[in-house]
Amino acid sequence: MPNKYIIIDNVTKDYGQGRGNFNISFDISKGEAVGIVGENGAGKTTLMRQLMGFIKSDSGKITIDNLDAYKCAADTKRYIGYVPGEINFPDVKSGIIFLHSYAKMCGITDFEYADSLIKRLQLDIRAYPKRMSKGMKQKTAIVTAFMKHPPIVFLDEPTTGLDPLMRDELLKIVLEEKNKGTTIFMSSNSIEELEKVCDRVILLSNGKILDIADVNFIHNIDFRDFKFEFKEKEAYEKFKYSRTDIIREQEKFNQLTLRVKKSNISILIRELSNYDLRFFSEIKYDLTKYFEERRKGDNLYAKK
Repeated sequence: MPNKYIIIDNVTKDYGQGRGNFNISFDISKGEAVGIVGENGAGKTTLMRQLMGFIKSDSGKITIDNLDAYKCAADTKRYIGYVPGEINFPDVKSGIIFLHSYAKMCGITDFEYADSLIKRLQLDIRAYPKRMSKGMKQKTAIVTAFMKHPPIVFLDEPTTGLDPLMRDELLKIVLEEKNKGTTIFMSSNSIEELEKVCDRVILLSNGKILDIADVNFIHNIDFRDFKFEFKEKEAYEKFKYSRTDIIREQEKFNQLTLRVKKSNISILIRELSNYDLRFFSEIKYDLTKYFEERRKGDNLYAKK
């Protein structure tokens, strides 16, 4: 199979009044986990439905393993596991009846993996699907998506309705599947969730891609941010005028934030030992911080 397993090429779906997605282009390699984050209405679910072949794009093209995602949807769906944003079940008496019916339809004869997922997610399979809570429906959909060991999984905000414990368990499952070589595309409103399991994360806003971040690059960046406050204004002024790596000044509070190369951190600490400080702290730099800066147009951490 080609390295570019899934290709989204200049795709647009315009619902009018700024709704939809516009000129979306990226690709996903086989075995890669890619996340997409954005506010409600940013276009995440629209893109998921385009990938599944449920809706036709106005322009552009999506291919999955060299097949047109819309024209060949019946073929591509056979090897895709999918958790939709809106979950509806057929009118069956219990979750276990639904899951066994789905397994039979997919030709699954070994229910062992499904059973393990049911236990891990603490899913009550005796419940009537139509009356399940949002969280129970979500768990059932997750089991359905993974039970046939699909090579590709699309997850549309899969942690919605789950409590913190079950959210963590799902992320463990996603990471395990990724390590097995499953190709994953997952949407979320939580950057933190995606950062834990994805190789790259797409920032979507108003239907357009603002940035695509390499998570490993962010985690291994060669800088650290430090914030500190001087007890005396004179010391603040003296130190400030000796630096070229200041990224934020708060003169009212005698506070500075510096962006320092890892190799220069010990030098900074030695210099600051000559001053009286009220506090000194490292600011955690993660994907959330990165996207905040990118929204502001700050290119200091942009991958070259």
